[in-house]
Amino acid sequence: MAEFSKPRYNVDVLKVEVPIVMEFVAGTKAFKGEAAYTREEALQHFRSAADVTNLPFIYLSAGVSNPVFIETLELAGESGTSFNGVLCGRATWKDGIPIYAKHGEKAFEDWLNTVGVENINNVNEALKAAHPWYGKVDGAI
Repeated sequence: MAEFSKPRYNVDVLKVEVPIVMEFVAGTKAFKGEAAYTREEALQHFRSAADVTNLPFIYLSAGVSNPVFIETLELAGESGTSFNGVLCGRATWKDGIPIYAKHGEKAFEDWLNTVGVENINNVNEALKAAHPWYGKVDGAI
């Protein structure tokens, strides 16, 4: 984040992966049993990464499941960082692919209209912790 925040790159918004891997954060729902960080250490990783830039930045879902991405955004919010949004795709629809493969297009469409919509709503709810991008840009709005 520090490197690509340098003026020579002319970057307006950074799109970045979160600075931790949730399955290694002790005490989270996503935790898989081998800890790389405590919850407080994970929160500090969010803060340390955010501290190296004044640019707006958004988090990528990195293909994790919707529940893991939601928990990640909740942790980002808890850290107090001023992230500005997300760019996610697979976190909203990837769990529907086995439905499509086993049951066809109509079943997948039904899944998208129910679970897929719920996934998007979950992301939108978690985004209440995000901050407006224009607070970081001089002369904007």
